[in-house]
Amino acid sequence: MKDVIKQLAASKVPQVTLAFWVAKIIATTLGETGGDAVSMSMNLGYLAATGIFAVVFLVALALQVGARRYHPATYWFLIVATTTVGTTISDYLDRTAGLGYPLASALLLSLVIAILIVWRVTTGSISVAHIADRRNEIFYWAAITVSNTLGTALGDYTSDSLDMGFVGGAMIFGGLIALVALLYFATKIPRAILFWAAFILTRPLGATLGDIVTKPLSHGGLNLDRIESSAVLLVAMALVIALTGLRKPALPGAAAH
Repeated sequence: MKDVIKQLAASKVPQVTLAFWVAKIIATTLGETGGDAVSMSMNLGYLAATGIFAVVFLVALALQVGARRYHPATYWFLIVATTTVGTTISDYLDRTAGLGYPLASALLLSLVIAILIVWRVTTGSISVAHIADRRNEIFYWAAITVSNTLGTALGDYTSDSLDMGFVGGAMIFGGLIALVALLYFATKIPRAILFWAAFILTRPLGATLGDIVTKPLSHGGLNLDRIESSAVLLVAMALVIALTGLRKPALPGAAAH
């Protein structure tokens, strides 16, 4: 038992609790407002913004992979980095490259599924109960980065292409997350599958919530400043992490399987 505890203590991911999901949704919303702040508010465009956030992402990834144990600041820095770079990559593919929301969403969803399948075949599991070795960690962050890119495309697809608006999109993805939660408690579907389903869905939820906050009133948003909104979200996420068990390493039986 001591060996198991020692192994899980070396995990580089937090416990998957309600606080984890709250922090994740805030992070994905921050990714939307932050990505748009650089690409739109600063008028740098999607390609330049992607280049900037790609550098931030690589720095965050190096810090996380180089760490020996879970460090809240390093882990959540990388989560936010994946959401911001995912936002600008998705917007570039959808709009500048002209792929459109449906095609970009389909391609990114296929890539996420492919990563999870290769991960499962390579290691025998896609569990996030503990991520302590380099191989699982690379698969873990690859799946997260692509899923956070996919989320922006899905959020824009439901809001714009399906003409459901930002509030309608948020309600759809919020309802799907609630369904995944129901399946978690009412079925024996593998927890790892439900985790990744919820993880993917929190990104378009965050994307639509971010659009509600910052888009013009004429488009169904609140027209709040993107930079100021991002700062508020960053503080809120930091408080959630600091005031909950997310500041601690995963313990036996507390994470998703």
